[in-house]
Amino acid sequence: MRNVTDRTSNPFDLQPPCERFVPGYGDANADFHVIGDHPGSHGGVDTGVPFTETASAETLQSTLQATGLLDTTGDQPMVNSTYFSYLHLCVSPTDSGPTDREYTELEPFFDAELRAIAAHVLLPVGERATRHVFETCTARSWTPATEMTDLHATEVRGSGWLVMPVAEPADWGPDDGDVLKTALDRLQATDFRRESDLGRFIAGSDPYYVR
Repeated sequence: MRNVTDRTSNPFDLQPPCERFVPGYGDANADFHVIGDHPGSHGGVDTGVPFTETASAETLQSTLQATGLLDTTGDQPMVNSTYFSYLHLCVSPTDSGPTDREYTELEPFFDAELRAIAAHVLLPVGERATRHVFETCTARSWTPATEMTDLHATEVRGSGWLVMPVAEPADWGPDDGDVLKTALDRLQATDFRRESDLGRFIAGSDPYYVR
């Protein structure tokens, strides 16, 4: 399938109702969609790129590069079929982060981008992103007893997506990076793409894949 756009930053030109925001970044036709919380949590306030600027972002980027999902790391990483975005892309004016109401107000922007990217694998990072993805993209329920340490790098089948939760990189133990790398390497060695070939219904011999 061809890319829908060559733009790497904010490929769908989203304009949320805030003065400063960190737009989605990466391959608009990505197979893997890495979903974070908000800029104050996972970085990018100054660079304008999700999952940059912080030590935990560097940790995550390094692991993704080791699995082939990034070609390079840094403030403007070169992606390889990967897309980064946040649940709440606006930069909060306070250190307390977005309120529940503000998350709700920005949800349509995240949802529009999620469906426009239509990645096969969702990688929600941290509890808030994982809880949201579970509630909106899977039949898996979230309970107060749910532990990110138990979900880290596991596969959860969703409604149209495969979900692989990622524990907060700032809280990773010494083996968590290797565990995630192993899981992603194993996944990429399988036929993880959830597509149907409708080419048999149209003229010609070329396949026509849809999600």
